[in-house]
Amino acid sequence: MNKSELVSAVAEEAGCSNTQAEQIIGALFSSIVTAAQSDDKVAWPGFGSFSISQRAARTGRNPQTGETIKIAASKALRFSPAAALKAALNGK
Repeated sequence: MNKSELVSAVAEEAGCSNTQAEQIIGALFSSIVTAAQSDDKVAWPGFGSFSISQRAARTGRNPQTGETIKIAASKALRFSPAAALKAALNGK
């Protein structure tokens, strides 16, 4: 499902226009990013939660040359599905 298909599906489900649905989806993602930047967890019961995962600095290797490189520490957004979502995906 691409962006326009998602916007259309949300608009139909919510009974609003595609423009309104796109603004709502954009606001949702913006809010998740803002919360993640503050190291806050965003949870939606029955769906899952978004949180920040810390990746430590480490030494890696360039697969083409075999040269050792330093990989800087970084943060990543992590999604953990709720039990209800896992059950729905597995047909239970």
